[in-house]
Amino acid sequence: MKIYHNQLINTLKQGIKPVWLVFGDEPWQKNDSLAQIKGHAQQQGFCELIRFSGDDKFDWQQILDEYQSLSLFANQRIIEIELTSNKIGDKGSKAMLSLSENLHPDIILIIHGARLDTASSNKKWFKTLTNKGCYLPLYDLEGKSLQHWLQAHAKQLSLTLDDAVFPLLTELFAGNVLALEQELQKLAILYGTNPISLDNAQELVINQAKFNPFQLIDALLSGDLNKVIRILDQQQQEGVAVTQLIWFVHKEIKQLLAMQELLAQQVSQHDIFKQYRIWDKRKPCYQHALNNISPSHIRTALVRLAEVDLISKTSSEFNPFILLADVCISLYHDNTQQLSLAYEYH
Repeated sequence: MKIYHNQLINTLKQGIKPVWLVFGDEPWQKNDSLAQIKGHAQQQGFCELIRFSGDDKFDWQQILDEYQSLSLFANQRIIEIELTSNKIGDKGSKAMLSLSENLHPDIILIIHGARLDTASSNKKWFKTLTNKGCYLPLYDLEGKSLQHWLQAHAKQLSLTLDDAVFPLLTELFAGNVLALEQELQKLAILYGTNPISLDNAQELVINQAKFNPFQLIDALLSGDLNKVIRILDQQQQEGVAVTQLIWFVHKEIKQLLAMQELLAQQVSQHDIFKQYRIWDKRKPCYQHALNNISPSHIRTALVRLAEVDLISKTSSEFNPFILLADVCISLYHDNTQQLSLAYEYH
């Protein structure tokens, strides 16, 4: 079965599963999920924990031997496997299928790793274990989901936050829920149940937002240009190579142009999203972009992007992050179409 993080508590109450698959890149949810699963299992008598770290070069026979052996210390065990690579090879796939065929009520199997791509989640071993256990895909907490998380945790800590504090915290800690949790704990220690005003919060909190290129693309497709600029600024401060971001933007808007051309041929959005394997979670972003970005804007942006790429590799007189922000803005605003593309002379 497949569930989401906010369903985990109720799922555990219904009974411990023999297999738990936890995959995603959001660290707070991953840490919390693993802690809840192991904590609940330990309450049920699964007191011995054995950990493995596996990839395509791992000796998978070790896990099979451990799974089949009898423990001297406890009858009930937890075997935790962290996949450092989701590409586990043929030997890993065969080992996982072997485990799925020999599940034991006195052993709980926990497998976790980074976010899965479609090909990995469609592997036979993964589908088989999902059907016999529970799969938790973990997605970034953003927008309303982050707001709900913040409100729930502030309530758990008995914090009394002014309404204006919530948008401040969600902006400053976007993409960094671990740091946000620590900040809430700090506020609870300092203020207890006393009201916390916007001025109080601004004096204490530090901007610890952490973004990645995928969030840059989603913000761009959604038309949130203020967030695009914030992400580019943060990526520059962290020393991210601008060429990496240029590659992401180029790939995405070139794909968007191909989608626009299919729409012009009367192909439905549903069929386009199926062809390009767009996840349900990202469909609203693409719908917004297809409805608000014209093919002519995309073509102009592609030309601008090529120039930014060249400038980033040949000149130190211009900030390529600012020029990349200009490219992103040009997708949505007509007036940039009249500006010269010769950045080096302006």
